[in-house]
Amino acid sequence: MLSELFYWVLNMSILGSVAGLLVLLLSKLKILPSFAVYVLWLLPLIRFWLPFGIANQYSLLNLISKFTTKTVLIRQELPQITATNSIMAAKNYFPLEYKTDLLKNVLNVASLIWIIVSCAVMLILALLYFFSKSELKTAQLISGNIYQSDKITAPAVYGIIQPKIIVPAQIAAGDLDYILLHEQVHIARRDNLFRAIALLTACVHWFNPLSWVFLKYFFADMELACDAKVIKNLNERQTKEYARALLTCASGKAFFASPFGGTQTKLRIETILSYKKLTLFSSLCFAALVISIAVIIITNATV
Repeated sequence: MLSELFYWVLNMSILGSVAGLLVLLLSKLKILPSFAVYVLWLLPLIRFWLPFGIANQYSLLNLISKFTTKTVLIRQELPQITATNSIMAAKNYFPLEYKTDLLKNVLNVASLIWIIVSCAVMLILALLYFFSKSELKTAQLISGNIYQSDKITAPAVYGIIQPKIIVPAQIAAGDLDYILLHEQVHIARRDNLFRAIALLTACVHWFNPLSWVFLKYFFADMELACDAKVIKNLNERQTKEYARALLTCASGKAFFASPFGGTQTKLRIETILSYKKLTLFSSLCFAALVISIAVIIITNATV
């Protein structure tokens, strides 16, 4: 059972890597606004978790299915629901039956290593998370869900169910309003939940170095999308003040929280100062483009 699970995790890891590389390429080309790129990161996330999908003649996988992948029917009566198998080490799939005993033995051992390391990494991250939260118990309440602590260097949102905004003890009064605008966007979008899911995904696919690369870029694009949402409603003077506030918090980093500073600060400031609001028409065009990209990436090749 464990080796079968690992077999499909390997397949999901390959498809997630393909989807992630495409999203990374699009983000580097600068053809999409920040929020669109942030949304597109959901596609590799889905690919890293779901071994099955809907068959579609416009899927990207149709281009490579004849060479490196095999589309497998899950049930004969549902031909549109398929699983994509990139490893092709089995002759039957439901239940899984390997082509040779050697492949079976190798995957049995590999699956055991995979689950042990995955659990170990999750345990380490959980301990680090609770340790970081314990350090914030002494934070002083300012108002509402806003706290102040001398144990952090950058403002951030902590928690998922009842998120708290915690700011450093030494924070300029003029910066606080901009900091709160940024962190409230994180709360509204439930970014800490997506941050936790992304971390869990990297733990499950720890053997795939691309999963950790994607994690880094996902966190960076999360901050860029948050900045874009904030400055959308600011005038030119306020935008410059927002960029200045970001610069003052540039040294701070928070692995388990959504921080105001510390993520590619130079890039974020350049993006903020060069931001241009989208028209309704351009927004609709980008939405259509994102949907098209999603259909191409998230669907499977036809049988």
